[in-house]
Amino acid sequence: MSSVLALRLAGPLQSWGASSRFTRRTTESAPTKSGVIGLLAAAAGIERGDDAALAPLAALRFGVRIDQPGTRIRDFHTAHHRVTGKSMPLSERFYLADAVFVAALEGEHTLLAPLYAALKAPVYPPFLGRRSCPPAEPVELGLYPHARLEHVLQDVPWQASAWYRRQHRPRPEAALTVLREAAAGDEHSAADTLRDQPLSFAAAHSRHALRTVITTTVPIPRVPAGVPRHDPFDALEDESS
Repeated sequence: MSSVLALRLAGPLQSWGASSRFTRRTTESAPTKSGVIGLLAAAAGIERGDDAALAPLAALRFGVRIDQPGTRIRDFHTAHHRVTGKSMPLSERFYLADAVFVAALEGEHTLLAPLYAALKAPVYPPFLGRRSCPPAEPVELGLYPHARLEHVLQDVPWQASAWYRRQHRPRPEAALTVLREAAAGDEHSAADTLRDQPLSFAAAHSRHALRTVITTTVPIPRVPAGVPRHDPFDALEDESS
């Protein structure tokens, strides 16, 4: 059986673009496979043009759970050409603020174990979709041998911030949305396609293919008792109450 690598993707800002064009840089509502594979490739020190090293990572089965959806915000970006000094076109950039996700990748243990180690001592620092969006905490949640992606996304404790859990105490019918790739022979009515299957990260001609995404839900997992997770925004929440 395969193993599963789980990640916690949380930070003040995230941006996971799959269809950005020209001066409008959008974000999906959850991390893209391309973005997460790029994060792992950077941690492992894989260069952008090394498509042969990228291919095994791109073949991993991917899924993500939305633990805290965050808020979509828009920013306007200006820049100047470094040679001519002329102003570049004004661009719109969209972000997710205060979002938290659990991402999971399923594959051979011999591939995932070095990636898990690389996340603890990355060659290049990780970022949440864009270099301007660093994670608030270490992203590695754990490596689960002999596991399935569906089970990990169902069982990993709820990773939402403490202030968010206080404001959204789970009801019996409450659930979290999961977006995952289909397994072999898996059929589901709530399937969609997204062009975020990475083929090449080469700077001059980055390429992506379509992949099938299945939308399901899972009950909100329990948060283990013990020392609460440090959240720097708790201080702001206490001052405003």
